[in-house]
Amino acid sequence: MTDAHRPAPLSRRRVLQAAAASALAIDPALRACVWAQGSDKPEKEEVKIGFIPLTDCASVVMASVLGIDKKYGVKIVPSKEASWAGVRDKLVNGELDFAHVLYGLVYGVHLGIGGPKKDMAVLMTLNNNGQAITLSKKLADKGAVDGASLAKLMAAEKREYTFAQTFPTGTHAMWLYYWLAANGINPMKDAKSIVVPPPQMVANMRVGNMDGFCVGEPWGHRAIMDGIGITAVTTQDIWKDHPEKVLGTSADFVKKYPNTARAVTAAILEAGKWIDGGLSNKNKMAETIAEKSYVNTSVDAINQRILGRYQNGLGKTWDDPNYMKFYNDGAVNFPYLSDGMWFLTQHKRWGLLKEHPDYLKVATEINRIDIYKQAAAATKTPVPASPMRSSKLIDGVVWDGKEPAKYADSFKVRA
Repeated sequence: MTDAHRPAPLSRRRVLQAAAASALAIDPALRACVWAQGSDKPEKEEVKIGFIPLTDCASVVMASVLGIDKKYGVKIVPSKEASWAGVRDKLVNGELDFAHVLYGLVYGVHLGIGGPKKDMAVLMTLNNNGQAITLSKKLADKGAVDGASLAKLMAAEKREYTFAQTFPTGTHAMWLYYWLAANGINPMKDAKSIVVPPPQMVANMRVGNMDGFCVGEPWGHRAIMDGIGITAVTTQDIWKDHPEKVLGTSADFVKKYPNTARAVTAAILEAGKWIDGGLSNKNKMAETIAEKSYVNTSVDAINQRILGRYQNGLGKTWDDPNYMKFYNDGAVNFPYLSDGMWFLTQHKRWGLLKEHPDYLKVATEINRIDIYKQAAAATKTPVPASPMRSSKLIDGVVWDGKEPAKYADSFKVRA
């Protein structure tokens, strides 16, 4: 063979890349290692992730504490934040790279409601279930222990009732409003709604600032432990396996650092898989996040409800199979378009959106299924066949992502 026809010698780097590509074709699970080392290496190797002191920050915290992040070539620095408004502002101005954040908050920012307008991204759902609506012990003593009895008391007592949620466009506001409305109470006309940061809920109820609140754990159980409130309903009874917190960031961040976005998503996915991996893991998680630097409460305020062991503060106890889940064989984490669209339907229902948006277009812009699928491949996480799912909520109405404008307008109780 003449020199003219002899192939050019391969560089060592090209040989390694060819070998890596061959390995990837054989085993997609090897992709994570290659991403951490090769041309798909994370562009930003240390990231700051905001979180609010809630049980469902656990997969973000454990990805860091267990060193899972290093496996994917990043270092996660969890940053404890005081309020969801603070999380919103720091995501918008870039002080935070990512956040454990309310699903509806991300959608609100993207559309310019509930704060400044900025294009946003949802990379994965962090958890399903595990929030609750608490009524004050004073109301319970008067017979208001669930939705029907609350409605009866409110009709009899002609006074202003105050209910707290955690952010105007957020999940807790939507669960609270949906539940009240399902019981014939219009949250916009029949009650006053206030915003209180999650860790301050119990203290505010103790001094009589509200009649009820909706918040994530451990603060619902903490109110029972402190003898000041009772659980009227869990959010999984409002919507079984509902979406809750998400891993949120700005669209600009994903565009600038796509490899970092994928690596962080993969690390948190694997941390969620670890948490759901058994009793000892859940107990270790509870002990870790109970620490002052994270949730700052007692372990027993956390560990009962993450195992599905519930009590309502009135002597009733039950084992709930639909407790807070972080992975559930991958069923938790896929960023379903229909989940995002549901929050938009409720924003329209309650007057936060004045006109119907293009529901599917907005959800497709925000929910980065492309990034999620890459992270899912790296962690061997199953991916559903459809970006839509169907659920029946507490009032018997089915949501499936079809005809969202018709669905939003179908509710008798609305703003």
